[in-house]
Amino acid sequence: MSTKTSELLAVAAPRTVAVVRGISDEQLGLPTPCPDYTVRDLLGHLFDVVVNFQALARREEADWSGKTDHLTHGWRDRFATETARLTEAWSDPAALEGVSPGMGLPQETVGSMALIDLTVHGWDLARATGQELTVDPAVVSAGHEFMDRMGDMGQKMGAFGPPVPTEAAPASMDALLGRAGRNPAWTR
Repeated sequence: MSTKTSELLAVAAPRTVAVVRGISDEQLGLPTPCPDYTVRDLLGHLFDVVVNFQALARREEADWSGKTDHLTHGWRDRFATETARLTEAWSDPAALEGVSPGMGLPQETVGSMALIDLTVHGWDLARATGQELTVDPAVVSAGHEFMDRMGDMGQKMGAFGPPVPTEAAPASMDALLGRAGRNPAWTR
């Protein structure tokens, strides 16, 4: 089985996994476009995202404490495994039904949050480590749809920074990054 959410995750996930695999240990201390996050910090957060959003797909409790050090031996392979599990968790149509008990939002919105986190943080990590992340147009479009619905709330909750004005075409990845509080021209 699959859902629109799992199909989009299946397109986005391998691209972010490739970026994560391309990060060297020497790059873990570098800054990222995510203020106050080094590459190591952001990788830890993204691990929490892919693990916790699996639980949220099953309507289980998520642990956002960030106490787990995910960057131990074999972390790149574990990230790939957990990301595949994320896609699988959202492939069950029941994952998209109703309201999330942990988040108080429609499950479909929660699934979209996983997609935008994976995509935007994938870009953050790519930019911080000198890599490229090419995002599929369907994923970019879904990101804009999410921001149309949830961008203001996300900014109020601190999930996104203030919008960054861009000269980019309105439906582009750069415009999505600007909406998520990122400067698409960011450099270290």
